Amino acid sequence: MKITGIKTFVCNAYRTNWVFVKVLTDEPGLFGWGEATLEYKEDTIVSACHDLERDMIGKDPRNIEAIWHSNYRDAYWRGGPVLMSAISAVDIALWDILGKSLNVPVWRLLGGKMRDKVPCYANGWFAGAEEPEEFGAKALEAVESAGWKGLKWDPFGSAYRNLEPAAFRKAMRCIDEVCKAVDGRTEILIEGHGRFDLPTAKRIAHALEDYNILWFEEPIIPDTIEAIADLRNSTSVPLSFGERLYGSWQFRSLLEARGSDYVQPDVSHAGGITELRKIAAVAETHHIPICPHNPSGPVANAATLQLAASQPGFYLLETMATDVPWRAEICNEEVRFDDGCMYINDKPGLGVDINEEAIANYPYEPISLRHYKGTLTHIRPDNATSYFK
Repeated sequence: MKITGIKTFVCNAYRTNWVFVKVLTDEPGLFGWGEATLEYKEDTIVSACHDLERDMIGKDPRNIEAIWHSNYRDAYWRGGPVLMSAISAVDIALWDILGKSLNVPVWRLLGGKMRDKVPCYANGWFAGAEEPEEFGAKALEAVESAGWKGLKWDPFGSAYRNLEPAAFRKAMRCIDEVCKAVDGRTEILIEGHGRFDLPTAKRIAHALEDYNILWFEEPIIPDTIEAIADLRNSTSVPLSFGERLYGSWQFRSLLEARGSDYVQPDVSHAGGITELRKIAAVAETHHIPICPHNPSGPVANAATLQLAASQPGFYLLETMATDVPWRAEICNEEVRFDDGCMYINDKPGLGVDINEEAIANYPYEPISLRHYKGTLTHIRPDNATSYFK
């Protein structure tokens, strides 16, 4: 079996643009899907995927580890979100090919199932909310309608580095409203989006000690591991990091610095299925749970589920509460969701296929980061809907 080419597809998804990668083989009807959705850099990641293509032609797609290392080694300029997202997408697609060629789900190739379903926390449940009371009402609706195991959101408006007194008070009032609304029926997770300098992050973390939250996510600008560790050592609030770390080496540095209570690698950025297995193993040696970052499209979700099924240190999975209505049109995923848990499918490979013709109806649209513009909660269209079965 040989690789014959790579095709890329970009599909608008309102908040971002999904980037799908199809690795082709010389076996009739055998191909694999990967996802390289790199928010706000979609054109760049498409080019990076095709840069990998010329050195992959003619290789056996089942030699996944060898291809991963040659793609990483031969880039020369190692690491970073662009190269690692391209490698991730190709890696996911190769696992999909291997599973299909053997007629088994990918989780079977990863050592089998540790679990049949995975607990999920919701992102995006707050879409459109502006005032604390609106967040509280939406939180109550989310818990009562779906039974989420946790709710995550960023209450910090358009802040960067510092937080003005009025914004601080509003953020804490927002957290208070949500906590009162859910009344202990689900975990509370506070998102920081890597906004704050160290003293501001410490101040917020100390204020959060009055609430029984599961974690404070990426509260500090994520460029300096030592500062992250400093923050963790100064607060009793659990911290999570990892969506903007790439490869097992960076996660090793974070964990050895005792910088995080939870790690959140993204399968479409941190190195694909191959590398996330290694990150999970490193985390397990530190007794740190792995809670994958997972706000992207159907292929990334399918790959993350395969990993979650097979990893002993897995704890909690992120997912969006709703998505664009055409998600069901551009793929054949069957995501069963019940009582706050997503179930693992038994289909060969990843268990999801992409409709190439349907994607053409939703072409790429340039989208800019919302975090510092005051439009943070505008992440879903008015006609957003659940994509669960």
